[in-house]
Amino acid sequence: MTAYMIFTRESTQDQAALDAYHSKVRDSFDGYPHKVLAAYGTQQMLEGDPAEATVILEFPSVTAARAWYDSDTYQQVAQHRLEGSRHRVMLIKGQ
Repeated sequence: MTAYMIFTRESTQDQAALDAYHSKVRDSFDGYPHKVLAAYGTQQMLEGDPAEATVILEFPSVTAARAWYDSDTYQQVAQHRLEGSRHRVMLIKGQ
């Protein structure tokens, strides 16, 4: 069953670290089937506080999404994201 991973960047602490993340994250997807549904597009907040940025990824399953997210390759790249910004990341099982 399809799964969706949603990243919302709440704030940036270190732009250089965030730039390092952005320069490396694409390579972390090699071998992991996924689809980028939305990335850094214009947001229209209808309720709540706005995020600086949002990314929505689609994976074939929760297991596939966790395989990428938990991979050593992504976790090494993610250290730059964690150093450079405050994010919320959620995984949602599709219908």
